[in-house]
Amino acid sequence: MRTLVELAEELGTGRLRATQLIDASLARIADARGEGARTFLKVFERSARAEAEAVDRLRARGADLPRFAGIPLSVKDLFDTAGDVTTAGTTVLRDRPAASADAPAVARLRAAGFILMGRTNMTELAYSGLGINPHYGTPLNAFDRSAGRIPGGSSSGAAVSVTDQMAAAALGTDTGGSCRIPAAFCGIVGFKPTAARVPRTGVLALSTTLDSVGPLAVSVGCCALLDAILAQEDVTVPAATPVRGLRLLVPTTYVLDDLEAPVARAFERSLSRLSAAGALIVQEPIPSFSELPRINAKGGFSAAESFATFRELLETRFAEFDPRVATRILKGREQNAADYLQLKSERQAFSAELHRRLAAVDALALPTVPIIAPRLDALAEEERYFRANALALRNPAIANFMDGCSISLPMHEAGEAPMGFMLIAGRGSDRRLFALARAIEEHLAA
Repeated sequence: MRTLVELAEELGTGRLRATQLIDASLARIADARGEGARTFLKVFERSARAEAEAVDRLRARGADLPRFAGIPLSVKDLFDTAGDVTTAGTTVLRDRPAASADAPAVARLRAAGFILMGRTNMTELAYSGLGINPHYGTPLNAFDRSAGRIPGGSSSGAAVSVTDQMAAAALGTDTGGSCRIPAAFCGIVGFKPTAARVPRTGVLALSTTLDSVGPLAVSVGCCALLDAILAQEDVTVPAATPVRGLRLLVPTTYVLDDLEAPVARAFERSLSRLSAAGALIVQEPIPSFSELPRINAKGGFSAAESFATFRELLETRFAEFDPRVATRILKGREQNAADYLQLKSERQAFSAELHRRLAAVDALALPTVPIIAPRLDALAEEERYFRANALALRNPAIANFMDGCSISLPMHEAGEAPMGFMLIAGRGSDRRLFALARAIEEHLAA
C-alpha cells in the first residue's frame, strides 16, 4: 500500500493518473469476491469518476492543483456529506433530511484535493468497539479472511476500505477507541486527536464529551498529514524524534490484564526493540486506572449523552435497533443529574492526575487492544460479545476519558495477526505525539 506522499508524487509527475487510481478503487469496491458491499453503505461512483477526470484534465494543462488532488478517501457514515442522509450505520435514521452541506472535516479534505469514494459502514450509532452491524453486514478483516474475523469498530468500514485499497485513507471518529481499535485489528495506523482539535459540527454525536474526529491510514506520516488538514494547520509531517532518550511509561495497572499470548509477546518484543534503541522504558502502576470500571459503572458519558439524543426513537422504534447497542444506550436511564455531575468531577480529577504523570515522560505505551481480532461467529452469544467489546474498548478509552491524544501503530510481524502498539499523550500534544510515533514506527516494523 502506498502512502499519501508517494501517491501525490506519482500523480504530480504524471506516472499515475487520477482516473487510474479511482477506477482501481471502484473496481475493488465492486468486486463480488471482496468486502466492498459490506464496507460501503453508499458509493459515490459517478462523482468520483467525474472529479478524477477533471483532475487529470487540469493537471495536463499545468493547472496549480492541491497537493493531494485525485487521491481516493472514504468517509464514515457519521459525517454529513452534502445531499446525503447521515444514517450512522442504522436503519432508524434513514428518513432524516439530507445534509445541506459537508461537515467541516469533510469540506477540508475535499479542499485538499481528496476524492470521496463513499460512506463507510460502522457499528450502529458508533456504539461498539467490534464493528459488527446486523443491518448492513459486517466487513471482514483482511487478516485470515476465510475465518471471518471482525474488523473492529466503530470505524469498521473505514479500516477495511484502507486495507483492501478501496481508498488510500479514511475519515473516522473516536469516542472510546473507534479509530484505533479497527486500526489495531486490521494492521494500519489510527489516530485520535485532542477532541477540540477538529470541529465536530456535522458529525452525528454519540458522546458530545468524548467524541473526536481522526484518520486511519497506512502510516504515521499519512495520519499526520490528514490531521494537519483537518485541524487547518501547516500540512507537514513532524520530523521523527530520536528514540534514544525517549521516556515511555508502561502502566502495570489494568491495561496489561488479560493479554492474549500473541499480544503479550508482540508488546514485549516492541518494548525490547525500543529499549535496545535507547528508549527509557519505565513500568509502574497507575492506581487510578483501576477506578475506571467503577466511575463508568452506569454507562459513563456515552450512555447518558446518547440516551438523551435517541430516547424518543428507542421508545417508538426499539425493535429496529441492534439490541446490543440499544442495551448500552438504555444504561443512560440509570444516571440522574447528580450522577452526571459526579462523572464530570471524577473525569476532571482523573485527567488532572494523569496529565501530571505525563509531564515526567514523553508518552504512555501500552497495547491498543489486549486481544487479536476474534472470529465473527464466536461472538454470537451475548456474553462473549460484551466481554470482547469491553476488552476492545478498555485501553483506548483512557485517552478519551482524560481528553488526550493517542495513536495506534502496527506491532505485528509478517504472518502474525495484526496487533496495535498504542501511545497516549496529553491534551494538545498532538504534533509532538506524531514525532514520537514516527520514530517508534520504524523500530516496530524492523
